[in-house]
Amino acid sequence: MNGVSGEIEIFKPFGEAFELMQKILFRPFNVEKWFVIGFAAFLSGHFAGVGFNFPIGGFPPRTGNQNFASPNWDLWEQWKPWLPIAIALFVLVTLVLIVVFTWLRARGNFIFTDCIARNRAAIVDPWREYRREGNSYFLFLLSVMFGAMAIFGLAGLILVIPLGVFGQGTSNHVMIPLFIVLLVLLGMAWICFALFFGVISYFMVPVMYIRRCRAVEAFPQVGRLVLDNGGYFILLCLFSLCLFLGAAMIGGIVTCATCCLATLPYIGTVILLPIFVCFRAFGLRFIRQFGPDYDVWAAIPEPAPTIPAGPPPLPS
Repeated sequence: MNGVSGEIEIFKPFGEAFELMQKILFRPFNVEKWFVIGFAAFLSGHFAGVGFNFPIGGFPPRTGNQNFASPNWDLWEQWKPWLPIAIALFVLVTLVLIVVFTWLRARGNFIFTDCIARNRAAIVDPWREYRREGNSYFLFLLSVMFGAMAIFGLAGLILVIPLGVFGQGTSNHVMIPLFIVLLVLLGMAWICFALFFGVISYFMVPVMYIRRCRAVEAFPQVGRLVLDNGGYFILLCLFSLCLFLGAAMIGGIVTCATCCLATLPYIGTVILLPIFVCFRAFGLRFIRQFGPDYDVWAAIPEPAPTIPAGPPPLPS
């Protein structure tokens, strides 16, 4: 297993990640560094705080025999021919936004990883240095996302159409429970696929960062690692779920303390930056236990030692 020594641990990497977070953000404390690394975390998908509920205003009180205005059907008939165009435009804009945010998230993951691995606040240099890996990771995420949507959508149609065709002469007491069972099985399959792919895609970033390879090369390597060590990764997911619940509680407290300022994009990322840095460092510290092929710090070249200048020559 690529030189794995000793037993894989869960709590020790988290302690190391917490210590690394303190070193990066608080030793010493630098506001400019916080904003730069916060922007890297923002690009990687941490758009704002976690675990917030936005209040929804109520309806105005009704007095007397107040009635709602009846819909204007004449206006609806005028706009009805434009409805297909509006729906198509909405779908197109949604797809464009999905593609743009997926691309930014793919590129930002390498920037955020570089900031933690090198303990530096930089955006432009890692953006250029890991452009090939980031674009490859983006195309991989995009293809898997749309492919999974197409496959599960087709599976849903395959389940629904036979029930509609063959269930016309069947009692509802049989078809409705059967439809519910099949729908639950399809949902469980989607959840299992999302968890498995989420773990693999998450740890593909440090592997691509170390090997400077494309996503099609990192995917089978990480997939074999997860399958060969499934128990450790299941424990990691369970512990990460507990950490996420704790982070959600902290996020709610910080939101109340800052008068909902932590819900703003990027501002909330900077305020809750210790949580995001600790979580990312935890993943990097965990996977490094599987050997130097998974250690981002082993791939960083050490700076050449500076040779002190000798004493000036004596005058002749």
